Amino acid sequence: MESDHRIIVALDFDNRRAAEDLVDRLGGQCRFYKVGLELLTAAGPGLIERLVAGGNEVFLDLKLFEIPNSVAGAVRVAGALGVSMVTVHGMGGTGIMSAAVAAARDFPRLRVLALTVVTSMTSADLADVGVTGSGSGSGSGSGSTEEQVVRLAKLAQGAGCHGVIASPQEARALRGVLGADSLIVTPGVALPGGSPGEHARADTPRAAVAAGASHVVVGRAVTRAADPPAALRLLRADLERGK
Repeated sequence: MESDHRIIVALDFDNRRAAEDLVDRLGGQCRFYKVGLELLTAAGPGLIERLVAGGNEVFLDLKLFEIPNSVAGAVRVAGALGVSMVTVHGMGGTGIMSAAVAAARDFPRLRVLALTVVTSMTSADLADVGVTGSGSGSGSGSGSTEEQVVRLAKLAQGAGCHGVIASPQEARALRGVLGADSLIVTPGVALPGGSPGEHARADTPRAAVAAGASHVVVGRAVTRAADPPAALRLLRADLERGK
């Protein structure tokens, strides 16, 4: 896969104008964008329609966690909007994930991805909510964090999901478990020397892809840069050096 198709820029804005301004600045350098709950709430589906009409792919990051019928309805709406990826929460279990996959079958371009453990969480955070493992309480990102990620990834694969969302630090273990065809989308990437922000389990784009990630999601390193196109070129160069 070419680096241009691996990079997803997260439009983590609270208004449509700011998101559209960034898309306009990046132009043809980026063709894959993430829209999350904040921007969807602020801008509505019109922004997604505009992105798709402009030839872009959209990763709609909803982390759906509801009764199966409601999840299926949301997935059908996402498919009708023309998005390429939509997320459900792996903690919802097989019923929710299977409902999402079934609803997506009417939309050949739509891929259902299961969120495993959000990249801001550590093993200690999992222990706080009753998920324990050999690394519980260490906060290191190994131990129970990786165990939970792999556990949910296997569950997602069994439910028919097309892939998972996880941090770069779990990409290698996931690729070994899920095989070559599953998508592994990794938020929590930072440019070399950059800040990981709120991500507790971060790494560079090159390290993520080398470990087995199919896509990397980058946010502030590009969107808040003084020169977003230049920052995106730096990210792409980092990926190219890893080939």
